[in-house]
Amino acid sequence: MRAAQEPGHGVVADTQQDTDAGEGQERHVSGAIGDTGATGATVWLTGLPSAGKTTIATEVAGLLRGSGRRVEVLDGDEIRAFLSAGLGFSRADRDTNVQRIGFVAELLASHGVTVLVPVIAPYADSREAVRKRHQARGTGYLEVHIATPVEVCSERDVKGLYARQAAGELTGLTGVDDPYEAPEHPDLRIETHGRSVAESAREVHELLKERGLI
Repeated sequence: MRAAQEPGHGVVADTQQDTDAGEGQERHVSGAIGDTGATGATVWLTGLPSAGKTTIATEVAGLLRGSGRRVEVLDGDEIRAFLSAGLGFSRADRDTNVQRIGFVAELLASHGVTVLVPVIAPYADSREAVRKRHQARGTGYLEVHIATPVEVCSERDVKGLYARQAAGELTGLTGVDDPYEAPEHPDLRIETHGRSVAESAREVHELLKERGLI
């Protein structure tokens, strides 16, 4: 466990050993060696809308590119517009979207790319299926929970979703009137309120180094 204290706020960033339910076995993360000889991996940043997932992913991408790493950020809105065009927001459609993103991420990671995925992925079983796909292929996978409280997210409201939901203009907003199953045992949990984007990004970067994925 790592803990960082910022003025006026109690902030915790945790690294944890994941265990398979009922088995008590440690999960081991291994990276895939791509054609270039570089180790690839997927980092899935899950959290509520406006939690800071994309902002942190972009910052991490900059750190990695600065050291010569091959990096891709799979933006959820872009995936929805192209790869998952036509899907809605039912549980089944959300799962299909997550599995499609997981397939692309693993494919890139298996060829030596560090793939950052700032996508909500609200259901635990969908995220676990993506993890197992990576494990089955020997591809590195990290789950990072951007644990920003819904009250803070609604204040940020980057896309105006919380305001529209409050006004009755939309339904099915994750964490408000649609479920969000927070990870019980993420590889890293970051509480962003009260800490800088750079600090949060460094936590992710350090985890990649600790796990031998960069």
